[in-house]
Amino acid sequence: MALEILGDPPFARDENGKLKSQIGTIFPKAQYLVTQCTIHAIQRHIYIDHLNERRRDAGQPPLTRGEESQQWDGAVDLIFEDDRILIRPNPANMPLAFEADDLLQQICSKYKIKFLYALNKQVRDAVKRRGECWRIAALPTSVKQMQEMIVASKLAISGEEIYYYNKTTGIRWLTCERFAALERLDDEQLRLHLDEIREHSARRNASGHPELDFFLAGKSFSARDFAPHDFRQLDSAALRATHAELRQKFQDAVPREFHFDEKDDVQWRNRMFNALVAQKDEVISEETLLGLSSEFFMQIQWLPGGRIDHGELIFDSTYDLADENPEDQELQQLCDERARGFIFNFVREHADLEYVNIGRVVNSLSRRHDTERRRGVYITEVKRIGVPKEIVTIIRMQKWGVREHLDDRKPLRDAMMDSDEYTEYVLDRRLGCRQLGMNLPRHVTAHKVWERYFSDWTGPNGIIIWSPYIERDYIRGIATDKVPKHLLENDQYAATLARLLGRAAAVNIIVGRCDRHGRVLFDDGDEVVVEDGDGQPEEIVVADPTGTFHNFDHDLSAMARAYAEPVNRRRTIVYDPVEFAQVYIDAFQKQFRRIQADYRQRRRAFDMLFKYRQRDPNGSFAYRWEQVLARLDRTDAYALTQMIRDNLNL
Repeated sequence: MALEILGDPPFARDENGKLKSQIGTIFPKAQYLVTQCTIHAIQRHIYIDHLNERRRDAGQPPLTRGEESQQWDGAVDLIFEDDRILIRPNPANMPLAFEADDLLQQICSKYKIKFLYALNKQVRDAVKRRGECWRIAALPTSVKQMQEMIVASKLAISGEEIYYYNKTTGIRWLTCERFAALERLDDEQLRLHLDEIREHSARRNASGHPELDFFLAGKSFSARDFAPHDFRQLDSAALRATHAELRQKFQDAVPREFHFDEKDDVQWRNRMFNALVAQKDEVISEETLLGLSSEFFMQIQWLPGGRIDHGELIFDSTYDLADENPEDQELQQLCDERARGFIFNFVREHADLEYVNIGRVVNSLSRRHDTERRRGVYITEVKRIGVPKEIVTIIRMQKWGVREHLDDRKPLRDAMMDSDEYTEYVLDRRLGCRQLGMNLPRHVTAHKVWERYFSDWTGPNGIIIWSPYIERDYIRGIATDKVPKHLLENDQYAATLARLLGRAAAVNIIVGRCDRHGRVLFDDGDEVVVEDGDGQPEEIVVADPTGTFHNFDHDLSAMARAYAEPVNRRRTIVYDPVEFAQVYIDAFQKQFRRIQADYRQRRRAFDMLFKYRQRDPNGSFAYRWEQVLARLDRTDAYALTQMIRDNLNL
């Protein structure tokens, strides 16, 4: 049965190219969609009136109150955006939302239909079980996208587009500037808008939120200020005097810096963004709900995944759409070939999977820029049957894989061999780091995923290659360079962090961790603070030992200045910078000497670890290992520590 529409088709536009209606209400059981330009509550009434009219024509009595209520409960709210549909489900009735989704796919491609309320646990879990985290309406990942979202959120009820619409709560926010600007309208239009504001600010939607509210006015300005006025009965002078009086009360209730809509002003933009995405008593980040640190907030693009039905893997049907529409670049980017390969690998390795969701980290979380070849980074959420929590891991594509070597115009055979050789180098490097005391994730595995390769030059095109990647446990903590200021101002927290940083710095300098330009890599995004049950730092884990053993043949004194920076950067924040520095320096020296003593006492264990690997003075890992150990043995720990101390800006 085809979907019957009361109103214009979704995405219909007026003579100015704007959507005729930005909201809709669908009744999946009856297969009706109401699109008339008004609010959701009135769209429900339009549908009820339509049913009663049909019943009257058929000689039947109108619906009873109970029957009307049943029809009302069978509705699902929609929001239209350009060529997309957002579903705002009832968390207690997700099957109804999924019925609406299936029905809407008659008129809109699946990948352009997304779910709101996904931060609600019931909604989130229902969507996750389908392997469809990617269908959660994504938040912006840049300032530009945030600005675009704010502009796109403006809509009308029956007059002009003067409201900013929160798609999740259904609240229409009216700002000081938009309200003040009504004075330019003629009497008829001003009267219409004031009456509209009076009526809808007094209403609540099906979710219990006000249909219309006043941005940042608090309780000082509200629907109560409009209630006494019958704007339809006021003459021109009284109408404009009343508007001026209300405008002044609105402005008095709102801080002066928010009297004007300035999307380029960071303060106004952030407050409006929060008003458009946040829900009361809920955090706005799906990443937080996964137990990820705040640095991941708005940095993950979830991709089509797969679900397990009776032990069988079912890939999301959007992959079929991508195969059928190779010219659709948006669809091709969404249906990441690698993500499909990751899922396939998970299913082959685990027989007890319930669902898999894959997300792509869209921006670098490190403070480093232009230091290394860009690698794809993904986050995975795997649910196994009988295990209460999802397993969260990080996938990082290998920096030098087959693709990268082909890009450097190497023959396919050489590219494959060099890629495998680099995988061994990466794994040996991790082992070397662990041997010298670097605290790394406990579980790390190397895998490959197939993908197609297309050359930018006259090399191979459309061939299948096997790209290597490293998968590791997600570390539940916060990067050292992103520890909040209020924690650093706590004496106990700061002292413990200083001690852990000093220990980590000692290992870091021993393994010569630098970028390709020779800049030291430390305390800039890869070191993660894990806290104990009391919220105090317990350990620092190095998430990714990129750059280790890069500097293997220079004296450690050349890096001393860089290892003073963790103290110098925090000296204006911590309560006692001298004490912070002393704890850091003492921990550094003690840890350096401990590693040095461990090597000298168990020299053979260290020297023989990579004895049977190829030794090449041009830079093989076995040679680098040998040089790093010799440097460790000859370094004067006290003199090195003193050099770091001399570079402290205290």
